[in-house]
Amino acid sequence: MVYETIAFALFALITVGCSLGVVLVQDIWHSALLLGGALLSVAVHYVMLQAEFLAAMQVLVYVGGVLILITFAVMLTRINPEVSST
Repeated sequence: MVYETIAFALFALITVGCSLGVVLVQDIWHSALLLGGALLSVAVHYVMLQAEFLAAMQVLVYVGGVLILITFAVMLTRINPEVSST
């Protein structure tokens, strides 16, 4: 029982820390990586609640789909400061 509480508190701190990092970090790439960490830690909370299907859907849909879409958007829209538009 005490191990479950410690694990819950650990992953709750990871979730809150990553979520704050998403909002406070200036670099969009690091923000996307922190969003992935927050979404994965939410999936761990689902596993701890014995909702394995929800955890699998969280990883497949949000981490696998939305985060990859954000990653492609960041890579395709990033401005290269070395190239000057004249």
